[in-house]
Amino acid sequence: MSSVLEIDSVLKSFGGNPVLTDIYLKCETGDILGMLGRNGSGKSTLLKILFGTLPADRKFIRIDGEVLDKPYNARNVLSFLPQNNFLPQNLAVEKVVELYLEKRFVASFFIDQVLDGLRKCKVSNLAGGEMRYLEIKLLLSIDSKFVLLDEPFNGVSPILIEVIKGLIKEASKVKGIILTDHDYRNVLDVANRYCLVFDGGIKQISNKGELVKWGYISESKREE
Repeated sequence: MSSVLEIDSVLKSFGGNPVLTDIYLKCETGDILGMLGRNGSGKSTLLKILFGTLPADRKFIRIDGEVLDKPYNARNVLSFLPQNNFLPQNLAVEKVVELYLEKRFVASFFIDQVLDGLRKCKVSNLAGGEMRYLEIKLLLSIDSKFVLLDEPFNGVSPILIEVIKGLIKEASKVKGIILTDHDYRNVLDVANRYCLVFDGGIKQISNKGELVKWGYISESKREE
């Protein structure tokens, strides 16, 4: 049976200026929900509220019907990739993986062309794309029902982007995934459902034409 994550009735203001108004969002295991929106529209804010690390003026978060104020405190429920790097910089890659995964999964984690040669490297010595790849693969490998990915493709080479898309699609067989990215083409390519954060609310999107309608992309981009 699939698990269901819902966030409802979200209100969030900064300095008296409303950013999110009466948001409702739903994600089930098996979904890859692509969240689009212009810079400053509130995508990252919504993900942080959903994870529980940013307070909202009002919110209701339910996972399988259970109301959770801070989902990050619940075991095996939700993991989150923020825009900023979060791994301990002074540890070797192998040690970090051992901290996050059960011992029996570590060997298979490193059956990977990107990471195999980096096991003994300090996290601080990784290139930006390597760091992002490690973070994403770790979070997708953790035993959680849902994963939030805030700009997972940012600073990553085109080749690695395709590898990451494959990891996301594979993980979605057992997880629900919500992701954002400034390059809408990557989001449209990997997700099976889409929404647009627009004017403080959420618009459900079924095709590129609706992105033109709401002024997110131009008519010329529609044909790309």
